[in-house]
Amino acid sequence: KGSIDSSCHATKPDMLNVHLVPHTHDDVGWLKTVDQYYYGDRNDIQHAGVQYILDSVVDQLIKNPDRRFIYVETAFFYRWWKQQSSATQQTVKQLVDEGRLEFVNGGWCMSDEATTHYSAVIDQMTIGLRFLNETFGPCGRPRVAWHIDPFGHAREHASMFAQMGYDGLFFGRLDYQDRAHRMREKEQELLWRASDSLTPPMADLFTGILPNGYNPPEGFCWDQFCDDPPIRDDPDLEDYNVDDVVKRFLAIAKNQATVYKTNHIIMTMGSDFQYENANLWYKNLDKLIHYVNALQAKGSKVNVLYSTPSCYLQELHRANLTWALKTDDFFPYADDAHDFWTGYFTSRPALKRYERISNGNLQICNQLEVLGGPVSRKGPFGEGDSQTMKKAMAVAQHHDAVSGTEKQHVANDYARKLAEGWQHCQVVVSNSLAGLSSSSAERIYCDNLNVSVCPLTESSKKFSVNVYNPLAQPVNWAVRLPVNGTAYSVSDAKGRSVDCQVVPVSRATQNVRRNRGFAVNELVFQVQAPPLGYTIYFVSLRQDGPPPASTQPRPPTVIKNKFLQVTFDPDTGLLSSLSNLETKQTIKLTQNFYWYNASDGKNMDSSQPSGAYIFRPNSSTPFGISRTAKTETVQTSVVQEVRQWFAPWVSQVVRLYTDSRTLELEWTVGPVPIDDHLGKEVITRLDTSIKTSEIFYTDSNGREVLQRRKDFRPTWQLKQSEPIAGNYYPINSRAFIKDDEDQLTVVTDRSQGGASIQNGSLEIMLHRRLLYDDFRGVGEPLNEISSIFPEGLVVRGRLLLSLDRPPTAADTHRPLAQQVVLQPLLTFTDGELNSNTRLEFSGLQAALPPAVHLLTLTQWDKDKVLLRLEHQFQSWESKRNSKPVTVNLQKLFSTLDVLGASELNLSANQWKDEMSRFDWTPQTDHSDWEVTLRPMEIRTFLLRVRLR
Repeated sequence: KGSIDSSCHATKPDMLNVHLVPHTHDDVGWLKTVDQYYYGDRNDIQHAGVQYILDSVVDQLIKNPDRRFIYVETAFFYRWWKQQSSATQQTVKQLVDEGRLEFVNGGWCMSDEATTHYSAVIDQMTIGLRFLNETFGPCGRPRVAWHIDPFGHAREHASMFAQMGYDGLFFGRLDYQDRAHRMREKEQELLWRASDSLTPPMADLFTGILPNGYNPPEGFCWDQFCDDPPIRDDPDLEDYNVDDVVKRFLAIAKNQATVYKTNHIIMTMGSDFQYENANLWYKNLDKLIHYVNALQAKGSKVNVLYSTPSCYLQELHRANLTWALKTDDFFPYADDAHDFWTGYFTSRPALKRYERISNGNLQICNQLEVLGGPVSRKGPFGEGDSQTMKKAMAVAQHHDAVSGTEKQHVANDYARKLAEGWQHCQVVVSNSLAGLSSSSAERIYCDNLNVSVCPLTESSKKFSVNVYNPLAQPVNWAVRLPVNGTAYSVSDAKGRSVDCQVVPVSRATQNVRRNRGFAVNELVFQVQAPPLGYTIYFVSLRQDGPPPASTQPRPPTVIKNKFLQVTFDPDTGLLSSLSNLETKQTIKLTQNFYWYNASDGKNMDSSQPSGAYIFRPNSSTPFGISRTAKTETVQTSVVQEVRQWFAPWVSQVVRLYTDSRTLELEWTVGPVPIDDHLGKEVITRLDTSIKTSEIFYTDSNGREVLQRRKDFRPTWQLKQSEPIAGNYYPINSRAFIKDDEDQLTVVTDRSQGGASIQNGSLEIMLHRRLLYDDFRGVGEPLNEISSIFPEGLVVRGRLLLSLDRPPTAADTHRPLAQQVVLQPLLTFTDGELNSNTRLEFSGLQAALPPAVHLLTLTQWDKDKVLLRLEHQFQSWESKRNSKPVTVNLQKLFSTLDVLGASELNLSANQWKDEMSRFDWTPQTDHSDWEVTLRPMEIRTFLLRVRLR
């Protein structure tokens, strides 16, 4: 068992070395579901069967020890491995030990980079890498990240890969102008500095851009589905073509060498679901290597070899050159002048939200499995597990899953898997809460609260609400429960009465719930929940209470609480200003809804329509839906609402809760009308008096914030050909605009695309309904309908607005964004609770400081848990919080004794002190239990624990 070094074929220093990398790109769902791809089912859709690929490749590797293969997607490899005999498993272990089969990337899937949240990416990488580690040991650990297919590349991904110990990253897609520029400058290989807060080289990642996307060079595809001529090398037969093949190959290699820096170049020999009959590829590659190298005897200076990305990277490292530095990211991605892949930032908004909710539910499931101990897996509610949900969430991170770029039946399958995972997790949660609270009364889950559906609260006269808070800080949260009574009393765990109000259910909600529930009212009250713990509230119907709040038809000119004041224009019913009363700042703010007419690809200067991937409006001016909103107002002591109605398919509730520093905009959009045969991309736009100088800011995968400037790219002179789509960027959790005085931050509840086209404005795309396919392979228009919404999907979501002074804005938006990702879980119990029920619990001895986020708490094995602590502020964004913070691991938990702690890399597949990357120096700490976190640092520990 040697290093990478000993398994790489020798190269020749005085020659051009061509590294041939046999590979297959196996989407974890796209045109077919994961299971269909694995088994090779539904070949009428696409001929692809991963089980046969792995069978065939292993077979062919055994036949010739020179051959190499790389494999990427652990979700598939894991299924295949479980089905192999122990003899085959031994053979594969030997291939891995000898470096003939090499794993690259190694996550459960190859995640999307624009629409994923960092916490879910870390989780999916962790489960894939853990399987490889436990199955193959150090030789199974991937050294290289391999993101050949994602449609643009996020800086936070590069930062995570660096912290996971990868030596480098290779990808296939980048903007066509960026590539042309980098080819001219020989900057297709670079050093990406992926954080402005972490000390270099902690987030530095060597990045290589592959020459042909991830396909073989033209004329050299030898898979069963390719049409290129095989090497015909018997001179006695006709059509002998060795000289021609060699000549063409040498020309391609020499040409490629002119745009790369060293005497080593890489060629990807494979593509989507290739190598199902690996013999075809290897037979021809063997010959290619033989005949090209035979010319060295006649003075040829080209050397071809079987290789892998890590062998290639090692040669680049040995070259000891300096590399261009990059500090921004690779969004947006265009493959031609009118072909910007910025539509998928929003595609399938309901799936994007469901994935985000599922992430929160999984973290709660993981935490409660630890806090509840063994009873959580096997207890009064039966046997539960978190593994099903972990795998469902991991698959959902794939670049054709949460991205929204899969066929409809595949999107349904991802959602079904998440729902099934949540069923397994509900058992864990119920068992754990039963143990912690000493009450095994039945627990009800209401997953449709966003449309005011919960059969228990709608019918019960007396029930309790358990509020579990997955954050490491206490949380204030507004609870809205569908009810049919007109007055209720609510009390907290200490028996104190809580202000609560009953408001009528909105018309929009009555429209979207489609007979799933019949509540006429909502009960609204604020709850406070302890960190990493729960509290219980008691609700009972009152016979004698006041009538519910009524809706007033006219808008107020003002709604306000002690923190914010919001004004409306009485003539239009639209927002007109927002004030922060604490900081005494006011901005003009109007907000409305619009739609871009999606190009159908006809009558345009290029035939590119809008589709699941591509955003191509046929005009830079969006259509307004209505200049005015019909409004009604609800004003109570708990919440003030202005309900706006723009069209039968667009409505919104503007909400201000009494003790909230943020303004909530709850939008409902759909079914998007298509009776005019026009595809529509629906946006909301905030227009303000903030002087933005054509700059706005978006987050990268929910973590660091990047500056975006209109019609500009930091590393090359942009020729802008799509004034709208070419200025769209992914927003995962927040976007903001600011000047010296004011910062308006919008926290989103899912990934969306957004832009700032005019000064002072911020637009966010909410929903898309399109009538044409965009010719990128999915072969289906993005036109979502379902049994509940046969005439078109209705989507609902929330934007949370805060207005602050720029130096303190992060103190509001950092914790707020985490609250939206990890929102409290409400569970319900009918009737009275028994008297010895524990009404409040916190898993922490004390709340963590505001700068520290508890990112992961999950069971690792019988007596070990995995813990990740994160500093959630960038080094420049907060006077109060952008400082190092120290946490004591032994004083962290209230119910766990920490007996030992070992630090791991971010993906938990290497001990931190053993993680050595090319040119990497690890950092050390001053004491075992005291852990210091610097801005944006995530630290990962394996804790040996005992339940108290």
